[in-house]
Amino acid sequence: MAVKLSRPERAEKLFAGCTDTTLFSCLQGIMGEVYGDQEECPEAARAVLGDFSFFGGKPMEELAFLLSEREFHILVPDSEEWGRLIESCLGAKVKPVLRYAIKKEPEIFDRDRLLKAVSSLPAGYQLKQIDEELYHQCLKEKWSRDFVGNYPDYDAYRRLGLGMAVVKDGELIAGTSSYSSYEGGIEIEVGTKEAYRRRGLAYACSAGLILTCLERELYPSWDAQNLHSVGLAEKLGYHFDREYMVYEYYGETG
Repeated sequence: MAVKLSRPERAEKLFAGCTDTTLFSCLQGIMGEVYGDQEECPEAARAVLGDFSFFGGKPMEELAFLLSEREFHILVPDSEEWGRLIESCLGAKVKPVLRYAIKKEPEIFDRDRLLKAVSSLPAGYQLKQIDEELYHQCLKEKWSRDFVGNYPDYDAYRRLGLGMAVVKDGELIAGTSSYSSYEGGIEIEVGTKEAYRRRGLAYACSAGLILTCLERELYPSWDAQNLHSVGLAEKLGYHFDREYMVYEYYGETG
């Protein structure tokens, strides 16, 4: 029987070698939840935060079926055995897709390069740190919800999270924010409202957030959903690491 672990760090050994900071948030007990086959010495575990689920240890059917009310999930197996179990349990509701890991290199950032990127923001656009007003604006539309949506309220976001937004005439049109927070850093989420894409807004905004992270001695971790995200990361100074396979789950509506 799957149980929610009261001490999520007990599952840490099951994810040895994983460098995903969203998983770190769960194992450190900062955000998310960790489930296992038993409380004391788990041999199988699933860590859940937002859309992401990470599977470690011995494959266990009950953990594969353990889904929240969200219609969409990104399932990250740590082995081929977990991948086969996910496919077997969830069938046509999942499809394998590639994601792109970005290297975590704390000393790589060129501050002058990032300042130049911030200054490239076109005239008429304003770069602002996400405050309480912008926090609530983020929650109003699907494209921007993940900037702050994994924090239960603004107080939690203010304490744990960090983000920058591009605003035009009072409207939120682009942003770079913490999808999740862990000890010593954040996992970055980037997005631009569809009508304003391809204008360099995400580039300038991301540079602003990275600079703010460096000032606060936080690491701005980046994991890419697609090759466009890889390209943006490299433009900011990051380096590509590797491809890895995940499963996207679409629930009853998929």
